[in-house]
Amino acid sequence: MAHAAIYAPVVAHIAFVMELTLVPLLLPSMRSQFGLSFSELAWVFNSYSVAIAVGVLVGGLFGDTFKTTKVFGCGVLVFLTGSLVLAASVNAEMLIVGRILQGFGAGVFSPLVPVLLTQNAPEKPGRMLILWGSLAGYVAALAPLAYSGILGVGNWNVAFGLIAALAAIALSILLWLPTSKEPDEPRREKLDYLTIFRARDLWLTLAYVFLTYGAITYFLFRLPLWLSETSIGTTSTGFIISTLWLTFSVLSALLRNKVDQAHVQTIMLAAPLLIAIGVLISYNDNPILLIGSAILVGSGLACSNAPSTQLILRHAPRGMSAVSVSLDITLARFGGIVAVAALADAGLSVAGPVICVGCFAAALCTLVIFRLPTNIETEIRT
Repeated sequence: MAHAAIYAPVVAHIAFVMELTLVPLLLPSMRSQFGLSFSELAWVFNSYSVAIAVGVLVGGLFGDTFKTTKVFGCGVLVFLTGSLVLAASVNAEMLIVGRILQGFGAGVFSPLVPVLLTQNAPEKPGRMLILWGSLAGYVAALAPLAYSGILGVGNWNVAFGLIAALAAIALSILLWLPTSKEPDEPRREKLDYLTIFRARDLWLTLAYVFLTYGAITYFLFRLPLWLSETSIGTTSTGFIISTLWLTFSVLSALLRNKVDQAHVQTIMLAAPLLIAIGVLISYNDNPILLIGSAILVGSGLACSNAPSTQLILRHAPRGMSAVSVSLDITLARFGGIVAVAALADAGLSVAGPVICVGCFAAALCTLVIFRLPTNIETEIRT
């Protein structure tokens, strides 16, 4: 029964990862079917990000107030509903409604996945999280390639149907499990949330996340749309996107022991450089260079992801780690929203300098974090 309790969050997270990796690949066919401009398509893309940013904050609040499994189940149900709306969409308005429901539900349940996994594997929580992260990485890498090769991106409705089916399986497993009493948490001291605004290094790290994830999200939004107007086929497009996620998974595994050592500053400085170069060389139709750009951006994502999360947890004020992680996810999504909204119709002459300036600013944030004295308040830990 303990193993069965693990299946629900794992299956739900697979659905979440499939949405993340497949949607950029589906954008060209959605744009073609509904006659959307790049700006209108940006609304469809960004509505999910806005909703997930709100859902993360709501899920974090309710997850600490009500039973975790119930909040998780509600999130999966909303995500399932949104996926079904998307699969049945006949116009752009339905797409946006579905994306909002899907994003809000994902925002509620996705932060609770590691919580449920560790609750159901208390003897080896670290091993469980490593296995979970590895599985997510492989799904992210293989889903675009498998879908584009088997069904083709023209069947975008089927993709959302598959995502809905996975969410339904996760919800069914959750409902089938017997009700169990979750362990009571110790009474918490009253927190002064104003201290979070005085945590200088926390906000510098959040700015770093905003800038780097903004550039990465723009790359994922733009690349499939750009390739749809070239001679490169859908299977090749899926392969290029899969290369990004596979690079991220492999490099993340290689860096897992480095982020806890003195190399973290170098790794974080490398990320914006890799991302900027990757975005710049993606403005061409040479398959070799496009694969290279995907490798660079995937490497930048790996170099920014775990180190920035580590710094956010390190510099979070006492007792506010959960709130700080929620801000991390929210700022990452809003970075993508701003980048896509601002650069949806932009060419290399505009997008290139903007991405480079943003990545340079992210590098400056890293230098300031590691070179200036640390805010004493954020060093206090329980």
